[in-house]
Amino acid sequence: MSAQENKKIMQRAMDALAKGDGRPFLEAMADDVTWIISGEGPWSRTWRGKEALRRDLFAPLFAQFDGLYTNRAIRIIAEDDIVVVECRGKARTKRGQDYNNRYCYVCRFEAGKLVELTEYMDTALVDRVLTPPPDAKRPGPT
Repeated sequence: MSAQENKKIMQRAMDALAKGDGRPFLEAMADDVTWIISGEGPWSRTWRGKEALRRDLFAPLFAQFDGLYTNRAIRIIAEDDIVVVECRGKARTKRGQDYNNRYCYVCRFEAGKLVELTEYMDTALVDRVLTPPPDAKRPGPT
């Protein structure tokens, strides 16, 4: 697939996520997707596989939010098999804190599927506002 076709896939996924619908984002992922959160914090590690993402990243993360999580693309750039998305997430935690993070996703596609995503974000905000995942003692900073 072309860079522009991959960009359209991410644009559709981000348009839906801006309204709080994460299904198109999940549908864009390959079953064996790799998601890397950079940094040194308790959430920083590599997840492999869509099911592991749902269970070990998304479930403990979204369980902390009170209501809708949205993420709006600011800029999407595509070249070859890479799509870069600059975006802004917005949520409120059940403890009443704002979790409005800034992200950069570097996404690699193969055959029209998202196979690898490297996430850069404000890890200090994550440490301040979110409870670490249940398995945070596991080593694995990337």
